[in-house]
This record gives sequence, structure tokens and C-alpha cells, in this order.
Amino acid sequence: MTHTDPTRRDLLRGAALSSAAWPVWKAWAPHARRDAFPGRAPLREGKKTERVVFIAFAGGVRTRETFGTPANVPNLVGMAAEGVLYPRMRTANLGHFGATLSIFTGISEPRGIRDNSRGPDPTIFEYLRKDLGLSSSDVWITTSGGAQQTNYAYSLHPDYGARYGATTLDGDGIFNREFRDLLTRYGMPEPIAGREKELLTRLRGSIRATGPDSAKDAAKDAANLARIEEYILTELTRGTSDITGAGAGDAKALRLARNLLSVFKPKMIGVVLRNADIAHGSFNGYQEVLRRNDAAVGELWKAVQADDELAQTTAFFILPEFGRDRDLNSRRGLDHGDGSDDLRWVSCLAWGPDFKRGVVNETPHQVIDVMGTVCDLFGVDPVLAKAKRLKGLYS
Repeated sequence: MTHTDPTRRDLLRGAALSSAAWPVWKAWAPHARRDAFPGRAPLREGKKTERVVFIAFAGGVRTRETFGTPANVPNLVGMAAEGVLYPRMRTANLGHFGATLSIFTGISEPRGIRDNSRGPDPTIFEYLRKDLGLSSSDVWITTSGGAQQTNYAYSLHPDYGARYGATTLDGDGIFNREFRDLLTRYGMPEPIAGREKELLTRLRGSIRATGPDSAKDAAKDAANLARIEEYILTELTRGTSDITGAGAGDAKALRLARNLLSVFKPKMIGVVLRNADIAHGSFNGYQEVLRRNDAAVGELWKAVQADDELAQTTAFFILPEFGRDRDLNSRRGLDHGDGSDDLRWVSCLAWGPDFKRGVVNETPHQVIDVMGTVCDLFGVDPVLAKAKRLKGLYS
């Protein structure tokens, strides 16, 4: 049987013919191979993937407004046409913080809405750094801002923890006009006394770099930190701090990921996007955030494709932590508590050099299984996680 990749026109036509906004992937069915439930996909010899971009739409995003409304997300649609789409990803409504933490630990993590503490279970960042011996400049997480989001970088587990955590950049914290204006007013910081020392301390405090285990690692980590500081000061002049408006925090986090990839070419970048939670009060605002996020993801994807090394070695995994309610609330927004399929099932996109192309895999999975899949791709065993692996992914 001859396989034909779906085009954007196919997806739009399917959306127009569908009686409901989602699942538009059913209209894609004639163009996509359907995978059965094969056995565990082993780590493949000669794999091409050397780095992963792991994007969590952590503000509650329904499939209705993404692959169910292709005009909102043309870049995600384009990536799906070249990758694997999993439209049957089961979620647990654990609140934004807990559900997003679960994506990174591979374990359901119930957390209160105002909980602001690290979890006991190792994150994917810790597994990769410990098992592969990666440095702090090899593993990153960029966030859209907020104290809770820094907790995703590492756990309180005694065998893992801070020394194996991801280097964290809070895009909406340091990369803002106020901080840039301080630099303009007082000059670029150097490790000297006075106001400039205070500014440098503030800068270093925004970089949650992790501690080394040996003197040799300490020297390497110090060099990495200096390079990171130089990168951030340069970043402040590249326009990141000028990003404003709805979804600005998410846009900054994605811009940082794009530039980190081009400068450091790290093994792992996690990106946490939270601005879609505006949906509680505004459905239109929520859709605007999704469109802006799609454009920023598209910039990141195009930057990878434009770099010969990155294009041949980089994989993407993109998914929400959970969806949203089926019906609008009294404010003409969308909450997340009705237990509907719109809330409990989301879509995951996988794109990369080792993956199948133009496939829709309807096998049910859990959102935590993405963490297990990324670990498997790197040859790492997340020994404490409950995550399995996505089936039918590899070409």
C-alpha cells in the first residue's frame, strides 16, 4: 500500500467536514498508517537523536483548539505531518502544578493549587544527568515565570536532587524590561563591589544552576556558569525583554529555548508554557495564546531545521498536561473539572529523525509515558518512574 503524507489542506478540509471541532485526526485517517499495539520499542542501534526538546503546554489545552482547529496551530499541523500524532493521551486532573510535574517524573503527582515545594520523585532531568554524566549546560528548563515552575528542575530525592537538576531560566522573570533597564542604567555587571556586584548576584540568582560533585566538575561548572551569564546578558539585547502582551511569558520561554539550542546545543531542553490558563476568564484570550505559542514553536522548529547539525539530531515532544472542560463557564471561559473527554484526553506530537512520518497512532497512552519514551531514547532507565513508552514511534 502506498503511503501519502497528509497536507495542511487535508487537515483543514477534514476540520470543515467534521460535525465537531475535534477529533480532526479521524478526518486524517485515509492518509495515515494505523499502528497496532506492538511490544516495547527497544532502544535502536545507530539512532540519530542526540537531543530532545520537551514542551509542556502546562496551562490546560484542549485538542479542540489545536488539532481540532488547524487554523490556530499551522506549525503544529506541519510538524504532525512529518511526525507521529498521538491523539489518545490519558491525563490525570491533578492541578496544573502536579500534572506538569507528573509529565517530568513519570509518576502521578497530586499537588495543591498553591503548593510550592519540590517533589520526592526524580525528574527526567536528574535521570539524564546522573546516568549519562551530563553537565549543567547539557540540560535546561525554560519557564514562563512563577515560583512553582522552578520546582520542575529537580527533586528532593536523596539519590538525585540539585546536583543533577536542570539549569533553569525564568523567561518572564529576568527577561523583562525592568531588568534590562537596570543593566542599561548601571552597565553590564562584573564581579566587583557596589551596585554592579548586587546586580551580578541578582543575575546569578536567576540561574538555578546545579552543584558539582568534584573539584574538576567545579571548574567546569564555573566555566559553564560564566558562559551562561554572558549568554543572558547578550539575550537581553536580542529583543526577548521586549516581548509583551497575551502569552508573553510563554513566548519568552520558547525564544530562550531557541537561542539556547543554537548557542549550547544541549542534550535536553524542557519548556513549560502556562499562559493558556487565561482560559478560565476568556476563551478568546486562550485561543490567542495558542496561536502565539504555535508561532513561537514554529520559530523554534524552523531554527532547528535551518541548522544542519540540529536538524539531523533533534527530536520534539509536545503535549498538554491535561485539557479543559467541554462547555464554557459563566465568564465565557473554560475551567478544568468536569471529567469530560475534552479534559481527560489530549494529543501528543512527536517529531524527530528516528520517528515515523505522517502517522496518527490511536493507541491509548498516558501523558506520563512521554517521559519514559524520552529516557528510552537516551538509553536511560527511569527506575522509580511508572511511565511506559509510546508504541509505534520509531521508523
